[in-house]
Amino acid sequence: MGGAVGLPAHGGRSPRWTRRQRRRLRGAASAPLGAPADGRPGRRRTREQRRNRRSAAFDLLAVAAALALVGLGLANLYLIGETELAARQGAIAAAGVLALAVFWRFRVQYLSVLGWAAYGAAVLFLVGVLTVGLSANGATRWFAIGSLTFQPSELAKLGLLLALAAVLGSSRPAGQRFVLAVLLAVPPIALTLLQPDLSTTMLLVVLVGSMLVIGRVPARFLLPVAAAVVVSTPLLISLLRPYQVERLGTFLVGAHESPTGSGWALRQAHIALGSGGLFGRTDDPQRLLRAQYLPERDTDLALASLVGQWGLVAGAGVVLAAIVLVWRLALASRTSRTPHGALVAGGLAVLFGVEVVVSVGANLGLLPLAGVPFPLLSNGGTALVVHLAAIGVVLGVRRDGARRRLWALPRWRNPRPRLVRLTAVALSLLLVSFGFYGWRLQRTEGAALAAVGDEQMTRCVRLPAERGAITDRHDQPLAVNAADVGSGVDRVSVVPALLTARPADVDRLADLTGRPRPDVHAEIGAAEPTTLSLPVAEVPRVVGDAVTAAGIPGVLVAAEPRRAYPQGALLGPVLGFVGVATPEDEERWPGLPQAEVVGRAGLEQQYDAVLRGVNGQQCLYVDPTGVPVALGERREPVPGADLRLSIDLGLQRQLDTSLAAAVRAQPRPQGKIGAAVAMDPRSGQVLAIASTPSFDNNVYGPPIDAGALQAAADAPGSPMLEHVTQAVAPPGSTFKLVVAAANQAHRVWAPDRVVPTGAEFSYGGHVFGNWKPMGPMDLVQSLAISNDVYFYKLAVALGADAMIDTARALGVGERTGIDLPGESAGYLGTPESVAEKGGAWYGGSTVILGIGQGELQVTPLQNARWTAAVSTGNLVTPRLGMAIGTDAATYTALPAPVPTPVPFAAELGPVREGMRATVTGGTAVRLAGLPAAVGAKTGTAQDGGLRDDEYDNWMTAASPMEAPEIVMTAMVQGPGTGGNSASAVVADGLRHYLDHQPDVVATGPVQAP
Repeated sequence: MGGAVGLPAHGGRSPRWTRRQRRRLRGAASAPLGAPADGRPGRRRTREQRRNRRSAAFDLLAVAAALALVGLGLANLYLIGETELAARQGAIAAAGVLALAVFWRFRVQYLSVLGWAAYGAAVLFLVGVLTVGLSANGATRWFAIGSLTFQPSELAKLGLLLALAAVLGSSRPAGQRFVLAVLLAVPPIALTLLQPDLSTTMLLVVLVGSMLVIGRVPARFLLPVAAAVVVSTPLLISLLRPYQVERLGTFLVGAHESPTGSGWALRQAHIALGSGGLFGRTDDPQRLLRAQYLPERDTDLALASLVGQWGLVAGAGVVLAAIVLVWRLALASRTSRTPHGALVAGGLAVLFGVEVVVSVGANLGLLPLAGVPFPLLSNGGTALVVHLAAIGVVLGVRRDGARRRLWALPRWRNPRPRLVRLTAVALSLLLVSFGFYGWRLQRTEGAALAAVGDEQMTRCVRLPAERGAITDRHDQPLAVNAADVGSGVDRVSVVPALLTARPADVDRLADLTGRPRPDVHAEIGAAEPTTLSLPVAEVPRVVGDAVTAAGIPGVLVAAEPRRAYPQGALLGPVLGFVGVATPEDEERWPGLPQAEVVGRAGLEQQYDAVLRGVNGQQCLYVDPTGVPVALGERREPVPGADLRLSIDLGLQRQLDTSLAAAVRAQPRPQGKIGAAVAMDPRSGQVLAIASTPSFDNNVYGPPIDAGALQAAADAPGSPMLEHVTQAVAPPGSTFKLVVAAANQAHRVWAPDRVVPTGAEFSYGGHVFGNWKPMGPMDLVQSLAISNDVYFYKLAVALGADAMIDTARALGVGERTGIDLPGESAGYLGTPESVAEKGGAWYGGSTVILGIGQGELQVTPLQNARWTAAVSTGNLVTPRLGMAIGTDAATYTALPAPVPTPVPFAAELGPVREGMRATVTGGTAVRLAGLPAAVGAKTGTAQDGGLRDDEYDNWMTAASPMEAPEIVMTAMVQGPGTGGNSASAVVADGLRHYLDHQPDVVATGPVQAP
């Protein structure tokens, strides 16, 4: 019988067509019944022709997508600095593209031969690799062929796919096809598992399962296998390598602490994905360094690397290209003219799609890092060639089906693979959702991830800020940086990793610092590569400036954090000292850098936040191993502000000299202390504050002079204490100013009432003596002569509560608020407080409180404060800090508390008269010859810590009495007569002030706070 469309019949034999006959046959296959097949011009295209053209265009699009993935993979290698690897991968890619072209023209009748050949070769290679293969991460997977490597497990994917397609596409019964398919799957899966290469094993299992499903193997065969897989899954965990267990654990718990594990890899992938932006960071000068932080950036995490380099747009292009390929492969399974070819296309579509989904999901942290690279994108020659060849085979299958449709088997003998399109839809939706997740990750966490990326590759060396100076009110230096006055040094440090490769710069540095070149080279060479800062020299300031001016990269110059105190012990306890921060300092100032030098005592501590300034930093870029590779951002330190005190250095020296002389003049000076303070009663500004014995705070360095420091700590008289604010003693008769003020506030006697006194006072069965017999006196006279009996009687008349209430109003028993740390509050006992301690307040307690004895301890500064309050009617807060600034033109006054009016200020006239009478005809006549009117009060207090013939000798005075502008208080321990009298200290101090008043109070310009 004749063949259709004029073609000859050949019975059951395969026809041998001529070229012309084959051309006519193709035309007939693409033309509708009854239509001419001569190809005449003007013939309308049929639906079949349009479909074939669309399919051919889709083939070209798929090839373009594959080439785009290959090109982006090569671009990724180039962008991360692996140019040699990119060149080698490019050469392999060329071979893969050639394989794609060859197999695209491949004849389907040879598909079985290709399949069995690939399968057999893969099994042989898998056996061979176990004996002579290369190992990594505990797995033996590769053959080495010169500089190239070959991974048989990648060939096993293609060989198993083709072999399974041949078996499952045959006309054998379902049971035979199933058994044969399982038997074929066992060797490559088992051999891959023995390597062990669990990621490829998983893919092979997925491939087998998907082939059984799309190959229409009945469910009665599949369900037992699925159940067996589920049951055996826990057993497979025991086969995992340690790094694979870590990957699984990282995915489950989300850990990323380990800098070498998969948690670290996932964290770096997120950083790359989140910080890449839409179009990448190719203009970033640290681009290559950032790439080093992403492990497996050329293989498993190639997608994250590409997004980090070229942005989310490139990542979207990769995903889109993958979707195009999945759909081309899936749809090709529907146009094959044989079941064998259809299963090859469908199986490759599922395998390719699963590889892409697993890789993308792992890059995003949505799936475990299973070691599955992105097909065509990731580096790997074997996988690249195999995938391109497999795509060529599928395109050849589709081409054959379109060109030889008349040879297609009937539909009932050529059923299409099941669920392929549905699987393609599911895989596409997964990839789209993954892409949306990546976009959301970048949008919500991109800035934070970019900051983390910057932080992990940056190490910063602290550049200490120079500490501000402390000066007196005339800008005379009291505390300065040692390097500024020639007693300190600048420390020169280097970053060894940056100088190792630059010997000429090392020679320059050695010459500048005056060190032998070989020694500097040896030190730098011996340092650990990760060392950020290696001190190599300590030089004078002028040399440090020369090294800085040389501008050698990787060389840092910083002033040694050492203070110098030019005045020595003159203000030692007041100024304090600096040192490395203690835990208490870190609690006081949270966020201190490690080993930061801070103020540890005195004004250095009180104003540390102002004086310390703001440290700078020189940042360094480091690679993932911590080795510095480049200089980063430099932030210059901001020097601390200078602190101007209210102290007048001349008056300070006068008080200190007089005080030291007074203590030395007593018969037994060892262990005795003295303290004196001069204060402006209107503002609280402290003009001088002297303490003896004192210490030279230069011993604190750094470095600390341990011997001198220990000697000062062990010395009698506690020289480490600031006695004006930290030493307490009974005030004696100077407290009579407070008792007299109490009578004015809670009047029981008129000031002019004359009271009989005498030599003693009996009360409650006890006799209280006067310091000498005296006659009847009023308040003013009793203050002038310091009549004890008068004040015994006045204390009883007032009662304890009235005296205590007035004392509190004048600041007794509380800290004055001076800007010095460690101030003592003193002690003002009350009947209640004494009872709480288990004691009793007797009538005699009230009596002796009237002369400043008993339950009463005060600091010299508290004494000066109540003297100022009685003299002016205002209670001030003493202050040492007056202004801060960086130069003389920009000083800003420090805010000072407003003086508090004393409630009974208007009633204090008689008390002031008594102070004035003390000088004109009383116990302080020594002050009568001064240039201005002075009011004062003396005191001699018994102290249980002294011998019976030794006292706490007090003198407190104010001047000019009509409008006081200075209060001076002194306390000296000893017999209290002759040269060791506190009166001599105050007299000399007031004379100095009154003789030099304009010079003492003058100061530089300041701005309002």
